[in-house]
Amino acid sequence: MLGPIGVFDSGYGGLTVMKEIVAELPEYDYLYLGDNARTPYGNRSFDTIHAYTLECVQYLFRMGCPLIIVACNTASAKALRTIQQKDLPHIAPDRRVLGVIRPTTELVGTLTQTGEVGILATNGTVVSESYPIEINKFFPDVTVHQEACPMWVPLVENNEHESAGADYFVKKHLGNILGKAPNIDTLVLGCTHYPLLMNKIKEHVPGGITVLSQGKIVAHSLKDYLHRHPEMEVRLSKQGQRHFLTTDDPQIFDRMAGIFYGKTVQSEKIAVSH
Repeated sequence: MLGPIGVFDSGYGGLTVMKEIVAELPEYDYLYLGDNARTPYGNRSFDTIHAYTLECVQYLFRMGCPLIIVACNTASAKALRTIQQKDLPHIAPDRRVLGVIRPTTELVGTLTQTGEVGILATNGTVVSESYPIEINKFFPDVTVHQEACPMWVPLVENNEHESAGADYFVKKHLGNILGKAPNIDTLVLGCTHYPLLMNKIKEHVPGGITVLSQGKIVAHSLKDYLHRHPEMEVRLSKQGQRHFLTTDDPQIFDRMAGIFYGKTVQSEKIAVSH
């Protein structure tokens, strides 16, 4: 039985990742699930985020997805490892769940010349220390600096990411991190909302600094994963279909999703618990 690639996020941000995955691998079917009724995840406990993420993963399994991308940094930081190591062997040993942090951290050390990297992310991702821990595994000589940017998500979700208010908050957080660590030459946007602020970030970031957005990185990583795992690739359906699910109001989701996905979407409301 063939099935779609599942893409999960706590809300809309994962659509920036899915957009790039679909552009890279358009032939596959995709099923997106946004847990909008319980977003944001960033200020919740590890246990709660694990429980919510696992519920959504299990729902996508029931919908036939052999492979799921957790396109949410907070969920990748706080739930993915437990799901991969403790839950999957019991509930679905033949399925796979991948995240967005590891592909980014595998790449970042190859790009820095100064050996100093900055992470711009939500409070939850910063507190989890996931980026410093993962980067240190691959590149122990790289120094990682982090900056929580709590206002960036609301700016994007209120469609203010091109406004003068966005300039203020982008300048503030770039100033904070580069003030602490002026030798940073690579900045990672460690939240899937942040690519929508890329225009503002590029306006205010000094020349010579590389700004990494995750979507293309995750898309290339998934393509490579499927090439290396033909036993998974053959289980994926390829009719070029895209379906969108939300745990909240579909009309609100559809309106907001267009900002992130860049195209009109039509979603369906579902309940993830049995």
